[in-house]
Amino acid sequence: MIRLESIGEPIIANISNHHIHLCEDDLFFFFGKGSKLNKIKDLLQPGQFACKEKLVIVGPKNRINKVRIIGPLRKKTQIEISRTDAFFLGINPPLRDSGDLEGTVGIKVIGPKGEKEIKSSCIVVRRHIHMRTEDAQQYKVKDKDKVSVEVEGERGLVFGNVQVRVRGDFALECHIDTDEANACGLKNGDKVKIIDFAEK
Repeated sequence: MIRLESIGEPIIANISNHHIHLCEDDLFFFFGKGSKLNKIKDLLQPGQFACKEKLVIVGPKNRINKVRIIGPLRKKTQIEISRTDAFFLGINPPLRDSGDLEGTVGIKVIGPKGEKEIKSSCIVVRRHIHMRTEDAQQYKVKDKDKVSVEVEGERGLVFGNVQVRVRGDFALECHIDTDEANACGLKNGDKVKIIDFAEK
């Protein structure tokens, strides 16, 4: 029989709903030249924040209104959605790491000042754990490793292929999307465990 063994302390988990990271050119296109993002709250990752500004994304089948922008600005616009969102919109974005946009799906975006299709912009992001260097040492992992993560509870399950992302300015946090959270009843701020499998 297989048992699960926890590795290190439990890790806070937060749910990633559909959102947009904008580049400066697209910010100016949708909101006007010289516009700035207006922060409404900080996120757990240092320097990341939820913005007042929202946009509409449009697929062949449907549209999703009020898609929140996450700051700060990036070099390239990135639109992150769940697989359920993709079915609703009628598109088929690939599963990718954040920032890996080459050859991905384009999508029409509508803002207060205009609308356009942003090519190679839309992805479903791999579930992942942000770690500082010292966290990675504690959990005995390195950048780009994949681990298994256990969610406890009535609908508890184990997620495999959770990517580890290590950088000195990260905060320790696991990100999963809305589909994955709904499958196991996870809420923002719940704790998850990196686990190993062992024969009993």
